[in-house]
Amino acid sequence: MHGEGDAPRPSNPSPAVPATDDEIREKYLERAIREMNSLTRDIQACRHCPRGSLMPVLGSGHPQADVLLLKYAPQVAEIEEGVAFYGRSGNALRKSLGRLGVDPLAVYGTLCVKCPVGDGSLADPICLARVTEEIAIVQPRIIVVMGEDALQVLNELELPLSRPVAWEPGVLQQLTPSVEVLVTPNIDESLDEEDAKRAFWAAFRTLGDWWADLPPY
Repeated sequence: MHGEGDAPRPSNPSPAVPATDDEIREKYLERAIREMNSLTRDIQACRHCPRGSLMPVLGSGHPQADVLLLKYAPQVAEIEEGVAFYGRSGNALRKSLGRLGVDPLAVYGTLCVKCPVGDGSLADPICLARVTEEIAIVQPRIIVVMGEDALQVLNELELPLSRPVAWEPGVLQQLTPSVEVLVTPNIDESLDEEDAKRAFWAAFRTLGDWWADLPPY
C-alpha cells in the first residue's frame, strides 16, 4: 500500500545497468593505485634495512603494466632521486623500448633491493619479499629480469604456481600460468662496454617480438 501522496513504485524495478569494460578497468586501476600507495607508505616506514636517513628507491611506471622490469639494486642516480631506473639505465631502456615499439606507458620498473645499503646482502628478506606484493598489484604479463642476482631473488620468492626460471638470456620462460619471464644481463653492467651492450640487446629485443604478438584487446 502507498500512503496518500506517495508516488507508486514500479511493479518491476529496472535491473541495474551492467558496468562497461572501461568502467571495470577504471575500478581495477583505482584499486591498484590505492594498493601501490599503501605499499609505498609501508616501504618508506620500514626500518629493517640499515639505510640510515636515506629514503628507499621506489618503483615507477604504470601500476597495471603489461611489462614489469626487475633489477637487483639501485645506482647512485636512483638513490639520489628515490626512483627506480632513473638515470643512465632508464635512458637506455627508453631508447630500447622505442626501437622495439613497446609502449613505455605499459611498463613498470622496480628493484629487489629498495634500500641504499651499499651491499645488497645487507637487505632484509622482508624488503626483498616486497617484490611479491608489487607483482600481485601490477599483475604483469611478462617480467624482464635483469641480472643473475635479480633472478635468484625472483626464484626465491616462490610465487603461487610458479616454476623455477633458468639463466637463459633472451629465452621466454613461463613463471606462472599467467606470467612469462625474459632474462637479460644486468642493464647497469651493460652500458660502458660494447660486447656487454650487444649481449644485453640480443636478449632484450625478444621483448619486441613478445609485444608484437600481444592480442589487440
